[in-house]
Amino acid sequence: MKRANRIRRWLGWAVVALPLTAVASTATSVTRGDFGTMPDGRKVGEVTLDNGHGLVAQVITLGAAVRSLSAPDRDGKPVNIVLGSIDLAEYLARPQCFGATVGRYANRIAKGRFTLDGHTYQLPLTDGVNSLHSGPIGFDKVLWTVVDTTHDANGASVTLRYVSPDGDMGFPGKLTATAVYTLGADNRLTIDYTATTDKPTIVNITNHIYWNLAGEASGNVLDQRLTIPADTYLPVDAGAIPTGKFADVTSTAFDFRQGKPIGQDIHRNGEPQLLIAHGYDHNWVISRHPDNKMRLMARAEDPASGRVLTLHSNQPGLQFYSANHLNGTSIGTSGTHYQHNAGFALEPELFPDTPNQPAFGSARLMPGQTYRNHIVYAFSTTDAVAPSP
Repeated sequence: MKRANRIRRWLGWAVVALPLTAVASTATSVTRGDFGTMPDGRKVGEVTLDNGHGLVAQVITLGAAVRSLSAPDRDGKPVNIVLGSIDLAEYLARPQCFGATVGRYANRIAKGRFTLDGHTYQLPLTDGVNSLHSGPIGFDKVLWTVVDTTHDANGASVTLRYVSPDGDMGFPGKLTATAVYTLGADNRLTIDYTATTDKPTIVNITNHIYWNLAGEASGNVLDQRLTIPADTYLPVDAGAIPTGKFADVTSTAFDFRQGKPIGQDIHRNGEPQLLIAHGYDHNWVISRHPDNKMRLMARAEDPASGRVLTLHSNQPGLQFYSANHLNGTSIGTSGTHYQHNAGFALEPELFPDTPNQPAFGSARLMPGQTYRNHIVYAFSTTDAVAPSP
């Protein structure tokens, strides 16, 4: 009951957000082009979606990634609010999962190992002794195929597909994954991930957009406000693997229920979890189980520009990452070198290491079943100031 009341209070002030300032054009559109050529000669495509109301997104086929998303501020001035690389060479030289689709299993699996139906599978180790985002050639580093584009009065969309063969990165089963990006006339970016398999396997697909609501070249995001309506989160061990405990966020740096600046507690003394990750890189428990019910996952706001982002998904966990490892070497879309905390990622997903932790539920996908992760980002602007915690 207390949690329900908190959410109702949160929604009470969230609805002051105003529609994005209208622009002259009201026609949606889809434009296709080339983004570059891979070392083996394959072309990387780009698709530009325009919702006709001020939102414009660019999706590239490398990693089925959102490379840019332009949104207006409270005065109607548009700017790109997601981090991306300046060109294809930069994506290949310094991969950072900017805007990318990650899978087959997003996030970490302890020791890169899991057992399914009595058989143990070994994945490549890409994060110390653990597997992160499924290995060196996960979904973020492969070329997806554009299979459809559409646009009408309701919005513009692109559908991409990737077929991961049986044994790819150690995973069993041929997995057919689809990503549908829709930029709606209602100022929402919707991502629909689905997957099917021909053998029992595990699946956990999400998107790794780094947001900076002030603009991708504006510096760090520590003054931007974040709300996560979760009473518990998953503490991690020294290798960033969840310990299995569901920890209460009360009186910790992980309490975002009332909303606060991202940087308010990021360096709080006495929080060993923050030292492990050099900031936030943890999973918040929105629900214990995935289902078809859409849930409020997070709300972010940049007080300076008035831009507001609200996130809903059907997934149980939300990985919040404060870009702790950006160090100035990655060159962004505008030529800016991205520094520490230059963005934040909000990744709706299953809990990390679920295949090895029965208390977290199941990541199993069987033949005849369809995996789904439905993600909705809603954009608006506001002149209101969020209340203090």
